[in-house]
Amino acid sequence: MANLGPGRPRLEQRRRQGTTPRAEILDAAAELFTTKGYANTSTRAVADAVGIRQASLYHHFAAKDDILDALLAETVAGPVELAQRMRPEPDAAVAKLYALALADVRQLRTARWNLGALYLLPELRTERFAAFRRRRDELREHYELLAAESAAAAEQSDDAKILPFRMVETVIGIRSDEGAAPADTERLIPDAIVRIVGHGAEIARVRIAAEELLTRLGEVGTEPA
Repeated sequence: MANLGPGRPRLEQRRRQGTTPRAEILDAAAELFTTKGYANTSTRAVADAVGIRQASLYHHFAAKDDILDALLAETVAGPVELAQRMRPEPDAAVAKLYALALADVRQLRTARWNLGALYLLPELRTERFAAFRRRRDELREHYELLAAESAAAAEQSDDAKILPFRMVETVIGIRSDEGAAPADTERLIPDAIVRIVGHGAEIARVRIAAEELLTRLGEVGTEPA
């Protein structure tokens, strides 16, 4: 029988995705929070879904909100890190904007659980999740800066700079309504973003530049959907 560690025997064989007990807990919690509801899910239910004792769960997470915080952090960590890595690159702002939107849409669309749906939880407005809100605001600011720079390059007002971030997050609503977001959203949403910042006539060129940028930065799965 597999063990979590000394004195922490597993109730049954591993049945969750994840290479570590912590990852398995997050996978189980992600499923329960997004299908049963955060308020309706107890740490005991999460432990049962993993096949471990509740005490073993507390070895990794002190409370349910710590699990939620870890799941939320996963949704923005990759895009923020990508935006930071792109800043010194010589590519045009619109190519960076497209690349960021493409990578972000892809991860929101293909993640096993629709964690973005948790953004509307009232608990996220509390001080406990202030750090997550700041991190998400940081991602939004990356989008707005690139959108403003793209609009300026097209000699267009930056009034629409607030839209790209929100357009990317429409994937969350599509998944909630339809059960899944179609693969072509990975092209349709970034293309629409390029249009609203004034580069509609250059979409094909921008798309190629963005995909080349992502490949250069080592991002996987950057080919067109």
